[in-house]
Amino acid sequence: MVTGASGGTGRAAAVAFAARGDRVALLARGREGLAAAADDVRRAGGEALVVPVDMADAPAVDAAAQQVADAFGPIDVWVNNAFAGVFAPFTAITPDEFRRVTEVTYLGYAFGTRAALRHMLPRDRGTIVQVGSALAYRGIPFQSAYCGAKHAIQGFNESLRCELLHQGSRVRTTMVQLPALNTPQFDWVLRRTPDPARPVPPVYQPEVAARAIVHAASHGRRREYWVGGSTVATLLANAVAPGLLDRYLARNGFRAQRDDGQAARPAGAAGETGGPGDLGSLGNLWSPADGTQGRDFGAHGRFDAEAVDGGPQEWGSRNRGRVGAGLLVAAGLGAAATAGLRRGGRRGGR
Repeated sequence: MVTGASGGTGRAAAVAFAARGDRVALLARGREGLAAAADDVRRAGGEALVVPVDMADAPAVDAAAQQVADAFGPIDVWVNNAFAGVFAPFTAITPDEFRRVTEVTYLGYAFGTRAALRHMLPRDRGTIVQVGSALAYRGIPFQSAYCGAKHAIQGFNESLRCELLHQGSRVRTTMVQLPALNTPQFDWVLRRTPDPARPVPPVYQPEVAARAIVHAASHGRRREYWVGGSTVATLLANAVAPGLLDRYLARNGFRAQRDDGQAARPAGAAGETGGPGDLGSLGNLWSPADGTQGRDFGAHGRFDAEAVDGGPQEWGSRNRGRVGAGLLVAAGLGAAATAGLRRGGRRGGR
């Protein structure tokens, strides 16, 4: 089960699961994107089931879970990924808009998790992957509603994890904290800024997130994954000197998220006439962007020219055991070499 599967990270994750031969249920609102995602899943070697649903509608989410269980059998993995956003200063976001972002981005995860548990707890088996962000720990300008929702997911997931551990349940929940990604969200997010929105560099391809999500689904015992060097740096800096980071973001966080026009934009993208990111437009907040534009957005955004497809930190996060074993071996070799030098020095002194 992958929510938000019609585009971006959810789309890339669905394809990554399909490459393993999995049966993948695709949940989202946008029918054009869902149909195209189903085609991608089948081409990758998986089976696809399209389930149009608004994740903010709890009864509809329950019904979607039952529909998938009836068609595909027991639910083994549930990936919460759906989101909605407003890219604007807090004072420029209306109460209804803030509520809608919270309902989709936070309560959608809670409703999805509840639906997953209804199917997993009786079997005492399954993994729930919460797709998070460095912004689950560190708030940044223009994204107060989204950051608030991601912080809430972090707290909710920790609480649930404690409860499952207390019960001795074999149902696992884990969270994947992602860096800035090259997804279409910056073209369809509701925006009230002079310039189009962009991710804070460095930017990673959505396949980086997809690999981490699939890995987390198979290794659910681990409580959290940090993906990308920028995520690690942000979370560590926020833990050590949050006040200093406040001031840094106050000086640099605004410009870093405003596209100066260097990235190539597809027709209808943010900042162009008729695009879903234009000032005053509704973006994907109240209705799916692919329905508004009548086209499939896919997994990638408009930052392919600068986005990277992984790095040492990503590999290290997915292979922490190997890294640890390598460090232990290196430490042992270093200790042996030091001891040898000391013995040699003593002999030489004699």
